[in-house]
Amino acid sequence: MPNALISTAPDFSQPIAVLKHCHDRIRKQLETLQNLLDHLPQHGNDAQAQQAAHSIMRYFNQAAPHHHADEEVDLLPMLSVTATGEDAAVLQKLMPEIMAEHQQMDGLWHTLNLQLAPIADGATATPAGQLSPQDVQQFSAVYSAHMEKEETWIAPMAKRLFSAQQMQQLGSAMQQRRGIPA
Repeated sequence: MPNALISTAPDFSQPIAVLKHCHDRIRKQLETLQNLLDHLPQHGNDAQAQQAAHSIMRYFNQAAPHHHADEEVDLLPMLSVTATGEDAAVLQKLMPEIMAEHQQMDGLWHTLNLQLAPIADGATATPAGQLSPQDVQQFSAVYSAHMEKEETWIAPMAKRLFSAQQMQQLGSAMQQRRGIPA
């Protein structure tokens, strides 16, 4: 009997749940980013700041690109060939927005990644090397709105429209992308 006290991640047999779990992890990293922004002025670039910067960078440099590829390469194209009627109309409107937001988030991340690298490396904080509150706020706001859109429209549509075989295909592609053996 599984231990109900331990929260585990969904497996790839539930690909939409995995995508939601990724969103939850993104929210935690955005919270860590905000905490780091608040931490630096009081404590400087201490071990906690370095650890937080490493964690944020690891997530957005490794896991987030996989998540975007899950959506761009598999989820959205599968939905576009499956959706009809009103679903197809909603998807036709949202797909270009989602793709553009991915590009926008990638650009915003590039800027933040450059700001986080010296923090992660333990450099002495200088005004020029500080984490920009405006950049953190913009990145967080765009990501949060983007995830809300996907959770409101895309995930429910996929759950409603995809067959068991399509869910298995999506889950397998996501698992393979991460190099996890079947």
